[in-house]
Amino acid sequence: MPIKNRIAEFEGEMREWRHDFHMHPELCYEETRTAGIVAEKLRSWGIETHEGVGRTGVVGVIKGNGSGTGAIGIRADMDALPMQEVSNPEYKSTVPGKMHACGHDGHTSTLLGAAKYLAETRNFDGTVNLYFQPAEEGGAGARTMIEDGLFERFPCDAVYGLHNMPQLPKNTFGIRKGPLMAGADSVTITIKARGGHAAMPHMAIDPIAIGTQIYQAAQTFVSRSINPFDTAVVSITQFHAGTANNVIPGEAVLNASVRTMTKEVQALIREKFQKLCEGLALANGIEIECVYREGYPVTSNHDEQVERIISAAASVVGMEAVDPETEALMGSEDFSFMLEERPGAYIFLGGGDETHTHSVHHPEYDFNDETLTTGASLWAALVEAELPRAG
Repeated sequence: MPIKNRIAEFEGEMREWRHDFHMHPELCYEETRTAGIVAEKLRSWGIETHEGVGRTGVVGVIKGNGSGTGAIGIRADMDALPMQEVSNPEYKSTVPGKMHACGHDGHTSTLLGAAKYLAETRNFDGTVNLYFQPAEEGGAGARTMIEDGLFERFPCDAVYGLHNMPQLPKNTFGIRKGPLMAGADSVTITIKARGGHAAMPHMAIDPIAIGTQIYQAAQTFVSRSINPFDTAVVSITQFHAGTANNVIPGEAVLNASVRTMTKEVQALIREKFQKLCEGLALANGIEIECVYREGYPVTSNHDEQVERIISAAASVVGMEAVDPETEALMGSEDFSFMLEERPGAYIFLGGGDETHTHSVHHPEYDFNDETLTTGASLWAALVEAELPRAG
């Protein structure tokens, strides 16, 4: 069973929705227009609709035919990025400095397509909760929805999510059991030393010299402290100090990005940063403040739900187009918060072809419309398989 015939019939509508969202991008927790359109469409299809879940999130509840008590949740993110679009599609962003550079316009349109089909057919027994989530791009919208009672108000036995992947061939799927995407943390190190004249460095304590020691030591955290079979990335991404070429500054600030695949490695790197700063502060007789912030957790798929979504994906595109051991990525995803609360799985939908070669977060990226019906058919197939009608 390939693309659902009924979904194929309204592919043009899905493209129109996607292009409209693309033209009107909204950032974290600003998605009022997008959320309003989503809610309006859900209601027009007879779907129970709830707005303002997690600030600007929307939840649609579809009841199938029968008296089954099973329920699943499907999530799509809605927010854009603070980037200037440099390509010129007919539906180019109309908002300066904002664009859908990650494909959330496509994710939202895909789930809307599935919603329309499921509302028309209701060829399942149980409940489907559609989670249209705000603020994935750094705003932890998934956590905000959870804190707003998402799973208590709209419970599910399992939760599923999808992300387009230009690195995979168009209309293929990639997934793996266990960790699929990294946890993302940040570190801010403030070196409070003693400034002075550049001609008299012996009378100062140079925070730049100390900062370079931190930079160099951080490069060895992964190569010399972590098992080679584990995975981590530590990148010093900012180094701020000084205001003039003849002044040794009194303070320097470094920022770092930390990506890990396990809590054990995360804890080790956190400890390494803290001990490094404590040691250099003691050796130089100064104060060094190290603030380690835990961000998105590891996106770790649950085995049983991976098997189920693989089966649904194979029913749409054939097993030969589904990679069950796709390569894990060091990027992060706040769907991880949902996977910590409920069993579930996150899957990649390939969008790469001769005209779609740019990675997400690139100023020329554009979601591949030819994958819309594939994604919507995946959700439809999953629902009908997970919540089968009796008889």
